Amino acid sequence: SVSRDKVILATKVYFNEGRLSKEAIFREIDSTLKRLQTDYLDLYIIHRFDYDTPMEETMEALNELVKCGKVRAIGASAMYGYQFHNMQIIARDNHWTPFSTMENHYNLLYREDEKELIPICQQMNVSLMPYSPLAGGRLAKQPGVMTKRLKEDTYAKFKYDQTAKMDQEIIDRVYKLAKKHQVSMSEISLAWLLTKVSAPIVGTTKLEQIDAMVKSTEITLSPAEIKYLEECYLPHPLVGVMAQNGKQKAGNVV
Repeated sequence: SVSRDKVILATKVYFNEGRLSKEAIFREIDSTLKRLQTDYLDLYIIHRFDYDTPMEETMEALNELVKCGKVRAIGASAMYGYQFHNMQIIARDNHWTPFSTMENHYNLLYREDEKELIPICQQMNVSLMPYSPLAGGRLAKQPGVMTKRLKEDTYAKFKYDQTAKMDQEIIDRVYKLAKKHQVSMSEISLAWLLTKVSAPIVGTTKLEQIDAMVKSTEITLSPAEIKYLEECYLPHPLVGVMAQNGKQKAGNVV
């Protein structure tokens, strides 16, 4: 077994009854701690912006969790830049705990957050820990190769299929650069992302995929190579943010 202080635990709250209301946050944190058999979380993340709950109510509730020791730090996930900024300002003005992290949608095929959200995070010294760093496997497989995930991951299809044609040139360039460096496409894609963020969230199903993640930290891309990967990107429709709350769901993930 591993001692608790050597493990970092993080989970999210939103897809539950009451979403980000004070009552819901207090109920969900206790249920989560009980399921994880621990006294505290290192990071508690709001999964989405809640249009039904005042931002002050959410931020005060999260601050209470930090004050009572149930949570060490708080984070946010996919939302519009102005929403994140407003919640941070509310925390600042009330001397409450601000967000320390942002789990946003960011990779070589989707860079829309570079326009507003990422500069806001940089201004506020918030660490980026993006999800989908390999675009649902699209930045990990050489052109023409089809996998079970590429066929069956319907959410990834929603995120990327509508821009597949314009994205193909970027995927081709990742492939060519991987051949040049004699590494995998995953390593090149993650090496690029690590020039922008500190801790991408990479899903793995095989040990060799973990090896690729580790190796990506040892790859140094030249400014010319970074430009080569970035220069053909075109604006994409926004994915991952919501203009209103979605359908109410029951139950938290952890």
